[in-house]
Amino acid sequence: MIPVALGAAWYGNWAWVALMTLAGIALAWEWTRITQGTFAIGGRILAAGAALMPLTGWLNPLQGLLLIAGAAALSALPPVPEGRKRFWMPLGAVYIMLPQLALITVREQGRGPLLWVLFLVWATDSGAYFAGRAIGGPKLAPKISPKKTWAGLAGGMLAAALVGWAMRNGIMPGALRLAAASAVLAVVAQAGDLAESGLKRYFGVKDSSQLIPGHGGVLDRLDGLLAVAPAVAAMALMSPGGWNDIYGW
Repeated sequence: MIPVALGAAWYGNWAWVALMTLAGIALAWEWTRITQGTFAIGGRILAAGAALMPLTGWLNPLQGLLLIAGAAALSALPPVPEGRKRFWMPLGAVYIMLPQLALITVREQGRGPLLWVLFLVWATDSGAYFAGRAIGGPKLAPKISPKKTWAGLAGGMLAAALVGWAMRNGIMPGALRLAAASAVLAVVAQAGDLAESGLKRYFGVKDSSQLIPGHGGVLDRLDGLLAVAPAVAAMALMSPGGWNDIYGW
């Protein structure tokens, strides 16, 4: 999947919108099947909202926010299967569509910021995996994800920080700032991973789907990115200098 993601990120515009559209539909399908047990009317409304979000957010971010609110409200209206909770559908709209809007917005800042976000998430996953296996030690959240360790979290933070430092060539202005931001976002990525693991454990699901054989589904692959993208956008919005304070591009 990495070459496809990098190609779409590099070309941007319609290529990135198209990838975000396909990902949103797949995420909505998986979310609904996990939380409702079936892809019923509420799930179709959620999928329609996720399909419209990338183009809407690309044309007008404010309208993208309104679309999230509309999809959240409408997806909660249809009946839900017995024993299932209605609130999972509007929660899914925010969980899926807000990161879509954030990723579209990040790409509008240029290739560099989006590549940074993608690389830091991938580096976090890889660094956590290898550090966790090599060092082991105390578990991070044994009741949610028994294999994750504190050493893995540290390894993920270090790997993400190196990505941020490298994106500024280690010597350009803002290199240390971007490295620090990357380390913080590595924690956010791991929290997103744990949240998705907790969701599956709550519903007694091993994999979010078989859409990606051997990889546990689209939610499993994008859980860290779904958490990091809105966090990056929030950091930029809260910074006096906006996006330039974060990236320095």
